[in-house]
Order: sequence, then structure tokens, then C-alpha cells
Amino acid sequence: MRASQFYISTLKEAPSDAEIISHKLMMRAGFIKKLTAGVYNYMPVGLRVIRKIENIIREEMNRAGAVELLMPIVQPAELWQETGRFDKMGDELLRFKDRHHRDFVIQPTSEEVITDIVRQDLRSYRQLPKNLYQIQTKFRDERRPRFGIMRGREFTMKDAYSFHVSFEDLQREYRNMYETYSRIFTRLGLQFRAVAADTGAIGGTGSHEFHVIAETGEDAIAYCPDSEFAANVELAEAVAPAGARPAASAPLSKIHTPDIKTIQQLVDFLKIPVGQTLKSVVVEGDDGTPVLLLLRGDHELNEIKAGKLPGVFSPLRFASPASIRDAFGAEPGSLGPIGFKGRIYADRAVAVMADFAIGANETDHHYTGANLGRDFPEPEFVDIRNAVAGDASPDGKGQLAICRGIEVGHIFQLRTRYSAAMGCKFIDEAGKEQVMEMGCYGIGVTRIMGAAIEQNFDDRGIIWPDAIAPFQVVICPMGWSRSEAVRDTANALYAELQAAGVDVVLDDRDERPGVMFADWELIGVPHRVVIGDRGLKEGLTEYQGRRDTEATKVPVAEIANLVKARLAAK
Repeated sequence: MRASQFYISTLKEAPSDAEIISHKLMMRAGFIKKLTAGVYNYMPVGLRVIRKIENIIREEMNRAGAVELLMPIVQPAELWQETGRFDKMGDELLRFKDRHHRDFVIQPTSEEVITDIVRQDLRSYRQLPKNLYQIQTKFRDERRPRFGIMRGREFTMKDAYSFHVSFEDLQREYRNMYETYSRIFTRLGLQFRAVAADTGAIGGTGSHEFHVIAETGEDAIAYCPDSEFAANVELAEAVAPAGARPAASAPLSKIHTPDIKTIQQLVDFLKIPVGQTLKSVVVEGDDGTPVLLLLRGDHELNEIKAGKLPGVFSPLRFASPASIRDAFGAEPGSLGPIGFKGRIYADRAVAVMADFAIGANETDHHYTGANLGRDFPEPEFVDIRNAVAGDASPDGKGQLAICRGIEVGHIFQLRTRYSAAMGCKFIDEAGKEQVMEMGCYGIGVTRIMGAAIEQNFDDRGIIWPDAIAPFQVVICPMGWSRSEAVRDTANALYAELQAAGVDVVLDDRDERPGVMFADWELIGVPHRVVIGDRGLKEGLTEYQGRRDTEATKVPVAEIANLVKARLAAK
């Protein structure tokens, strides 16, 4: 590709609404242009990256035995009504009526449509298993689209769905997809972790998320540096503390705590460690009555874990102020277990606490010296908090650390969540009708582009991994219009690299060196060759990798081989 024929539209400054580095750099480098909130045009340089990501995904999915198809963006509502998701999914599902007043949706995912296809065609165990995938546009009507393409409304996704005669075979394919995803993200040149995760709104039994590690990641990941354990903080087990509970040594005392509403205010007022306080969280029970959850003052409630407790309404809902006043006789900020007659759960860490401070169920009053068993009945101890750095790893092999990650892939064991609802069945070897087991495997194609930038940038711009860079190599001739020797050398190198299959761009725009270098550093091309009259007089060119601090002088006769060797080494 010659730069004069290509579409380059770089900016010196990012738009004011660009929040994170990937959004700023993609706008400045001309990868995307905003059309409306959460919807972007993918410009030629950005599309080249997307196509390379898609090609790697496609090659590995095909290698794993999956078969590609393409499903429509527009889907009839009756399929979504079969599974109940038409009403349950909420406002993110964009619904509309056609001219005949029939209900349709713009797909955010395709479980219903793929299940409808399979139930029509695959009727025998002999036809299974099958893994079908697509790379297709999706739309989710985000309330507040932000971070550019990282949380946009329209995006490209690879979604795959597998169908099986047994759970054992589903597990086999799940492992196959886990290994396939690991190869995909390795080939993309990304630093990533696979973490155990919650299945969320899609449903099913087991799942793993694949996260690109980046400081700007929205998700917290708990991992053990000394083992393979990794899990989303939403799912990571907070292991029960070792050791026994100390004996009670303080009397129960009620203290007037005027205008104390938070744990921090209570700690400051009583001048005690935060670990000596108990936090009360009141949620709605499945029968409408309040349920009390107790946590150590410095721990945070894990809403996903709490939402799975028996007797707790799911998805988790916090109790209303009116129901709290009726059940406790006090305002939030002064609540506790002493005298409360409803159901109580306590986090495992609470089990080893003694002589703690807790709300007295009297507005502006707290107890000090409170103890389990002595002052209120022993609650049921459960894991309801977020794991934190320093916790024991659930696999027993060390302590947990926390890092940030950007979710770019997610695999699920759906089981029969959709196949049962939609009557997707097969005839087994005994001639009996059985419901198919299903798996689901997604990758955010356009999200990978943003995540890769969040992991690879500097103050000059993007630093693409070779595999997904818009161009692998840029040739920058100095004085293109003035020097025949520069043009001839640049054209010869360009032709040689092209013949070798290298994705190279020749900047024949005749720009000043500073403009040329700034554009390609911003765009993030990983390898640069500079050709100028001064160097050619000595038979030399200059090579510089995007992460290199200085250029290296290379003989003209050797530069093509050096570039090819650098690319082969990645």
C-alpha cells in the first residue's frame, strides 16, 4: 500500500469526550470516527486491524472444528419470547415493530436463532456434536455508552454455539474452546488471563472470562502468583480465616453516636480499627421480608454471591428505607443483629471476630463489645464478600493478588437453558428423545482493538503487536520528490517486502520527516525503515522498532532480510 493512495486522517488533539487512552488514540490516529453516541465508523486503518483480528479468530476456530455461518442482525421477537428473554433482558435489547406491526429485535447475541436452526435440522445423535460460529455486528442499547468502542452500542463479535448429546461431551468441547481461545489471544500478541467467572444473564453452569491485563480495566481479577488460580473478583472465593474466635472480653455497651452513618465515621468517632466493626447490609428476601447480611467493616459485599443465598431475592435487591424502619425500628446507619427477628447471614470472616462495634437498632446508637452467641444467636456463615489482596488463595497455594483486566472473551456451559425452552431435541441410540446440551463462546472483536491499545501505548501513540498492526512495516523516504536515489531504493525495498508477504506501507506523500514519523508512531506501525540521501551515500538505511529508543544503521543490501527476521522472531 502506498500512503498517497490510502486514507490517513490523524489529529493533534483528541476530542473532548474521549475518556480513556484507547478512545483518545483511536480518534487521533484516525481508526474510528463517531457517528452518534456509542456508534462509530471504522476507518480504513482501523478496519485493517479488525480484519486481522477476525482472520486469526477464524483460523483458530476452523482449526478447532467449528463451522462458520452468518445469522441476521434483525431477529423475530417470538424466538426471544420462547426463552423469556424478550421481557427479561431489559432496555439493552433494542425492540421495534415492522410495517406489519410484528415485533423484532436487533440482536445483541444469537442463542435463540442458532437453537432454532439446529432444532429444525439436527434430529439424530449421529449428527452431533456441532459447533457453529459467526462474526457479526451486534447492538446493545447501552444507557450510557462510553470509553469509545470499549462500551459502545454497536460492535462486532464472534459468537459460537455448540450442541451435544451429553454433558460430558459439552465439557470436552468447553476444554477445546478454552484451549482455542488461549491460542487466539497468544497469536494476537496480548498479555491475558483466563479467569473463572459468573454466568450472568446468559445463564448456564460454568464459565471463564478471558481478560487482557491493563491498568485501565473495568474488571478486578483475583489471582495467585504462585499457582494457576485466577477468578473474577465477583466469583473468587473468600476463604474462611484460619484460627479460632477469641473469647469475649468486653461488656456489651450502648453508645450514643450522633449523625454516624458510615463505617469510616464510626471508626473515627470510636477511635477503633475498622476490622473491629461489623457492617449491616439489608436486602430483600424472596418472600418480601428483609434479610440481614453482616460483614467486617473493611470488607465489601459481593452482590452476585449474596444474590444466590437461599431466601434472598434474585437478582439482589436492597431493602427499601420503609421496610428497614418497620423491621429494625431504626434508620440505616444504626442497624445490627441484636433484637432482629429475621433471617441473618454473616460472612465467614465474621466468625472469628469478638468485641466488635455494631448498630444498636436505635437511630444514632451503636453497641461496642458485641459478641456472637453471647449477645445474639450464631448466624449462618457464608462467603458473601469480595476477595482482597492478601487473602489465602482458594487452591491453598499462596496468597491472592488483584489486577485489572478488560474482558475480551467469555465461554459458557449453557447446558439446557435454551434447548429445553425451545424444544431442541435429538433421538438417542435407544430411540428416545433427549434435550441437547449447549455451550456458548464469545469474543469481542472490536473490543480487542481497544484492549490491545490499553496494553500497548506510549506518549507518542499506539504500539501494535505485529500480528494485528494495520501495517507491519512503514518505509519513510526523506525527500521523496527531490531524490531519484531515495525513490528507487524505497520502491525496490517496498517491492521486495511485498513479494515476501510483508504487510508494508510506503509513505510517498513527500511530507516533512517530523510529520511522517509522528503519523506512523501515532498509528502504531511496529517497524520503520528510513531512507535518505545522506545515508545512501554510505550505503545505509535506518531501522527502528516502535519500542526501540534509537535507530540502527543497516546496509541497504541487508535491510529487507533484517526486517523479515524481526517479523519472524515475533
